[in-house]
Amino acid sequence: MLMDILYIVIGLVVGLISGFLIAKKMFQKQLKENPPVSEEMIKTLMRGMGRNPSQKQVNQLMKQMQKYQ
Repeated sequence: MLMDILYIVIGLVVGLISGFLIAKKMFQKQLKENPPVSEEMIKTLMRGMGRNPSQKQVNQLMKQMQKYQ
């Protein structure tokens, strides 16, 4: 009875650790493939919408995006 509980606890700990490491690796891979938005991306997006962005507008958008990350 006590050994069964011990096996369950050990299994949960091993599962949590391996799940964390796998999730961390996948997250890093996603960040590498799809980097966060940069200033150049914002400028390109605004130009695509027909606006000529000033540096002040770009900085405001960057602050807003960092606020929600």
